[in-house]
Amino acid sequence: MSAEYPASREVPKKENRFKVWRQTRPFWAGLLTMIGGVPIAYLPYGDMRLGNVTLAMQTTAGAGALIIGVLLITLGLTMWFQPVVRVFAGIASIVLALVSIPVSNFGGLVIGFLFALVGGGMSAAWAPAPPVEETKDAEHDGWTEASDEAGAESATEPATEVVPTAAVPEQREAEHRATETTIDANGGRNSAG
Repeated sequence: MSAEYPASREVPKKENRFKVWRQTRPFWAGLLTMIGGVPIAYLPYGDMRLGNVTLAMQTTAGAGALIIGVLLITLGLTMWFQPVVRVFAGIASIVLALVSIPVSNFGGLVIGFLFALVGGGMSAAWAPAPPVEETKDAEHDGWTEASDEAGAESATEPATEVVPTAAVPEQREAEHRATETTIDANGGRNSAG
């Protein structure tokens, strides 16, 4: 390929592969959810030393905190590698973050709770971008002066977008049969009792 022909969008360049992969899934939601799972799982088992004083943050529900943390990390990976189930993973992350408040030292000292809550919300709200339609000029394959002039003209004029409308089915008129109840209803009286 020469420099005149642009690269195809279907095969990204080596340095753009991660960017394309990241943009086709809720990447940041999965990352925040996994970051939130780490303090939730670790803090009930960890201890902090301040000189000769050891602060142990162990709880009686340490196994529950470990399970919640591991599930949050798993849900974060699910958001990355199975973006189809992003809504389920997001809602499950939110529920697990809420459950971690009483189980895991206030949700990993509120840090893990907040990360998991925001990541789950981002995952539930994420939607894939609409597919990009490439338009190809039939006369020119590369850049020419005519395409540069057309690009300059289109940049000054506001672009209008054609939005397809959904076909609305025709509504049928109701078949109206005069009965005793419809006559009463048309007269303003209620015949239901």
